[in-house]
Amino acid sequence: MKVRTKGQIEAEISEAMIKFEKEYMGRGPLETRTCLVDDLVLVRLKGVLTPAEFQLAKTPDNSRGRELIKQARMELLERGRALLEAVVESITGARVVSLHTDISTVTGERVVLFVLDAPPDFGRAGEPRNGPPSA
Repeated sequence: MKVRTKGQIEAEISEAMIKFEKEYMGRGPLETRTCLVDDLVLVRLKGVLTPAEFQLAKTPDNSRGRELIKQARMELLERGRALLEAVVESITGARVVSLHTDISTVTGERVVLFVLDAPPDFGRAGEPRNGPPSA
């Protein structure tokens, strides 16, 4: 069985989130960091807003612009939610129970929190948590 460290799992999740942002949302983050804390996976993505979104957030009625950006980004993430959850489950070996997210229209940062049914499995990716022993 290939044993992975906490840092390796965090790096794999960060890479998966970057790929998702690039391929699904159309723009990759400038920086990504993932932290595992017990049964929580916290992902922080910096620089995800487009220049047009920053301009929309700065309009005279900026609360309307910010709300539009947040709604659009939330809807897009919801549509890709199953894909994200499957990737995180494959990497951690645990089932995603819930996903929570928010985006700052001031800093351009997005935070995504996955709640798992158990702490991540530090065994081989994609194998069931309590599956048969590997040869």
